[in-house]
Amino acid sequence: MARPYYLLEEQRLRRNLALIADVARRSGCEIILAFKAFALWKTFPIFREYIGHTTASSPHEALLAWREFGSKAHTYSPAYEDDTFQTIVEASSHITFNSLSQYRHFWPKVKAAGAHAPEVGLRVNPEYSEIETDLYNPCAPGSRFGVRSTDLPRVLPEGITGFHCHNHCESDAGALVRSLAHLEAKFSPWFDQIKWLNLGGGHLMTRKGYQVDLLIHTLQDLRRRYPHLHVILEPGSAFAWQTGSLFATVVDIVTSCGIKTAILNVSFTCHMPDCLEMPYHPAIKDAETLADGAEVGHEQEDCVYRLGGNSCLSGDFMGYWRFERPLQVGDTIELLDMIHYTTVKTNTFNGIAHPDLRLLRTDGTEVLLRRYGYEDYRNRMD
Repeated sequence: MARPYYLLEEQRLRRNLALIADVARRSGCEIILAFKAFALWKTFPIFREYIGHTTASSPHEALLAWREFGSKAHTYSPAYEDDTFQTIVEASSHITFNSLSQYRHFWPKVKAAGAHAPEVGLRVNPEYSEIETDLYNPCAPGSRFGVRSTDLPRVLPEGITGFHCHNHCESDAGALVRSLAHLEAKFSPWFDQIKWLNLGGGHLMTRKGYQVDLLIHTLQDLRRRYPHLHVILEPGSAFAWQTGSLFATVVDIVTSCGIKTAILNVSFTCHMPDCLEMPYHPAIKDAETLADGAEVGHEQEDCVYRLGGNSCLSGDFMGYWRFERPLQVGDTIELLDMIHYTTVKTNTFNGIAHPDLRLLRTDGTEVLLRRYGYEDYRNRMD
């Protein structure tokens, strides 16, 4: 039986990168890659043809930027720690603090780096977001993210040269227009004290139908109003959006109460956690995604199935899909758009192996980037 694998398509990746590079050029802003959505470092040589920097949220991500991408990271974390902060300083070009207390605690260590010290910023909370899923909403009431305008001193503390604002998730350009109005209303009194403004991620500019011209026009207008500001965007999903699939195999089909579940050799909880967290039903090649089968009355149709993962978690399943023909053990299932926010979030619960990582080159050749085995599972707890 075939091993499961993620297949990243270089041609699709380059299509996204070209669009992103064009937006950066036309808007006069910098767009950088957020590792939290995509961190396949063996593809970084491709990225370096289009962008120059990345964003990190931990010491390991910062080291990945410095050692593998070849440039220091724009780093933000909700909470830095004393024993790893020196790594953050050495591997970062920008460090954003989540709170004034974190700034006060760590600023002396940044300042001590002298001429090699990173730029320092504060994450600010505009108290506005159009994200509907609370799990992903950084501006929900009581959010632990960012400093509110009412908590900022009139004169920014020593060394603060930028603001970071993140309040989007796979959003359109209209959401940026509206959120900028809130951001400026609350924080523009400090804009003359900073030199860079990071508008975070969630700008899904590579999605079909995204208003790219509106995005560019909005960023151009922002720069006209504040020509001294270096504006940065750090999307994650936009880079890897619809660049590849997860291929799995049907290993069994079980029926209970008239509901057929095709069990795969991959797991939603291990290999596609965003599907359960968001939640959303992934698109599957040659299958129609249905609503809850119990509601629409399709669950007993011959070609309608739930899909179950191969872990012991009772909730490791999703449904329903209508396939073109009845499924058989050994059939291949292609789950579409499974590159962003998947490989970075997988786990080895139950000792289930990570799928292979493969790259489909533009010349049609397929390259195995990584194969995982027992030692990878064992060594996590060594």
